[in-house]
Amino acid sequence: MKNIHLSFVFHIAGLVILFLGAFFLLCIPISFFYHDNQINAFLLSSAIASLIGFTIFLTTFKSRNTDPNKRDSFMIVSLAWLILSLFGALPYIISGSIPSYTDALFESASGFTTTGSSILNDIEALPKSILFWRALTHWLGGMGIIMLMVAIFPFFKVGGTHLMTAEGSLFGVDKIKPRIINVAKRLWLVYLTLTFSETFLLKIAGMTWFNAVCHSFATIATGGFSTQNASLINDTPLVQYIVIAFMFLSGVNFALHYYGFKLNFREIWINEEFRLYTILTLLISGFIALSLFVSGDRNFFTAIRESTFQVVSIITCTGFASADYEYWPVFAKCLLFMAMFLGACTGSTGGGIKIARFVLLYKSLILVFKKLINRNTVSIITMNDKTIEERFILSTFTFVMIYILTITLGTMILTSTGIDIATAGSSVVTTLGGIGPGFGMVGPVENFSALSIFAKLYLSFNMILGRLEILPFLYIIYIPFSKY
Repeated sequence: MKNIHLSFVFHIAGLVILFLGAFFLLCIPISFFYHDNQINAFLLSSAIASLIGFTIFLTTFKSRNTDPNKRDSFMIVSLAWLILSLFGALPYIISGSIPSYTDALFESASGFTTTGSSILNDIEALPKSILFWRALTHWLGGMGIIMLMVAIFPFFKVGGTHLMTAEGSLFGVDKIKPRIINVAKRLWLVYLTLTFSETFLLKIAGMTWFNAVCHSFATIATGGFSTQNASLINDTPLVQYIVIAFMFLSGVNFALHYYGFKLNFREIWINEEFRLYTILTLLISGFIALSLFVSGDRNFFTAIRESTFQVVSIITCTGFASADYEYWPVFAKCLLFMAMFLGACTGSTGGGIKIARFVLLYKSLILVFKKLINRNTVSIITMNDKTIEERFILSTFTFVMIYILTITLGTMILTSTGIDIATAGSSVVTTLGGIGPGFGMVGPVENFSALSIFAKLYLSFNMILGRLEILPFLYIIYIPFSKY
């Protein structure tokens, strides 16, 4: 097994910190426009990040031409999300908006991992530039800052093919272009197009430009940070319908968007994951809408809108709320909790287990039953008219098993601190899946502020673990023992 090029890993880490220092500066015009007196907070944050990042980058400059192997890639991606979370907390601390570093780290990790969980009790009291930074962390983390770096790595003469693979969010994009750099650029074009489109429509629907931009950042990144205390509960039905549409689109493999722009609808139609994603969204939304309507609290159209909004928000792991589902019938809440495990499509900004894995699990189980009946059954599994290698199927089973074990272990850890089972279990599920709100103390109109310092730190780690999809982190843990 190849050794890790630590000098190169830290070289890229320095580059990540430098980029973050530059992004801090984007909040200064917002602070200036709204006169919220936070310019110095972002200047100081940028200065700290730039100084540390430049020092690391310069001292490891000789390793810049290294082409990372798989070990390097997993280490870089894991370290990148940790760095983003740690340094992204600086504006919250320096501005005094979130005095506790534990809380600031939680909010930062939640932003960059597009989880959307929060410790803030009064979001609207925060300065506009801090709210913009909060939304920007979503937008940057959504497609992945690694994606941005890969797109411009040629200017630094740094190889990036393995990084794209390690990021783990680009399943199915291999046919867009032969060069991975061009893939990154084209997917960022899709990302920008969706962002500008939603911003424009939300503005037309009645939002201010500021709220429209921040909610678009959070929607397209499937993040869920709102600039409003009540999320989108008090917004008009038109705003909610627009957000539903873009949440759904953001949960679709971004390669399919690219095919749509090229009017290549066949690639979209033959995609089994997209079909199941659409069917599950409609079915779960329909059952919950029926449950809400039968309960007698809502008319038919309100039941459909509320159920569809929450189901799309949960499945795509966005985390916006249009209603307090804690007061929904038990049947509806059970379906929502089950939806938390689904996740969006691979190659999207959504989290969770991902629909494609469920497709493979289903086909694998069907094959097992067929073999029990007839031992001569050919053991071939296809997806989207392609034969799936056995190693991918094994990897899928391994991931799902580890995912469930991680949730079980995390729930046990949190309940041992005195948290009730509903809060503990949903906290772990929602942070690992990048969903946002849960049940109990962390419901849609509540937040994570009441949890202990240990619980917040553990859940912050859980967010990063979920963003990495667990296996890269385990691979890194395995490295020291690989020679034994």
